[in-house]
Formats: sequence, C-alpha cells, structure tokens
Amino acid sequence: QRGLFLLRRGEMFSGKNNNNKSGKYSQIPLNEDYSDDSSEEADDFIQQQIRSQREQIKKQDQGLEMLSQSALRLGELSMNIHDELGQQSKMLDEMEDDLDKANSRLEYLTEKTKEMIQKSGGKKNFSIIVGLSIVAIILIILIIYT
Repeated sequence: QRGLFLLRRGEMFSGKNNNNKSGKYSQIPLNEDYSDDSSEEADDFIQQQIRSQREQIKKQDQGLEMLSQSALRLGELSMNIHDELGQQSKMLDEMEDDLDKANSRLEYLTEKTKEMIQKSGGKKNFSIIVGLSIVAIILIILIIYT
C-alpha cells in the first residue's frame, strides 16, 4: 500500500465516475490493488536515488573523517610549534643576557686599557712599545731559523 492518491484510468480525462454522480474526479482507495509498470520503475528509481544518496553521505562522512583527522594533526603540530617557540624564546633571552654581560665586560676592559695607555705616556709610548715588541718577535724568529 502506498500513500498515493490516483484517479482511476479512463476516468482521468472523462470527468465521470461510476460512484460519484457529481462529475468530479475521485480518489482511488488506498487498499485497492493495481499493477502498474511505471510504479515499479518509479520504485526502482527511488531506490536507486536512495542508494545514491546513501553512497554520497558515506563519501561525505569519510571526507569529514579525513578532515577531522587532518585538523587534529594540525592542532597537535601547532601545539608542538608553540612549545618549540617558547623554548627558543627562553634560549634567546638567556643568550641576550649573556651578550649584555659580555658587552659590559668588554666596555670595562676597554676603559681600563685606555686608562693604562694614558698612564704609560699616551699613544706615543704605546706605539713605541708595540713597535719594539714586533722587532723582538722578528729577531727571535731569525735566531731560531738561522
């Protein structure tokens, strides 16, 4: 039994009905059996469409599952990147602190060297000391190789 209401054949276009004397169309009772090839074809078509829709839904579900897994992997990857960036940021901060300390030590050493040069007589005396040191190194090399 289908929930379809159809007009009887032959009465469809004539407007006549044996049971209805008003000349209007009548409905076929739901319990009346009829055999129609087009209804079987329609049933096959409907079943085919239902199968097709189920296959499409299944493919969509698979696609959504793959998308969900990809999103989870991307989430994990982004968390790993976040952790790595946090660690590298700490390392860079420590390196910056070490560089600041080394820079301040270098500035202190430069100041002390300048003070020592001025105490020893200025740039003139320092130049003489450096020149004599180079001459001494050359003489030592000549003595060793001769």
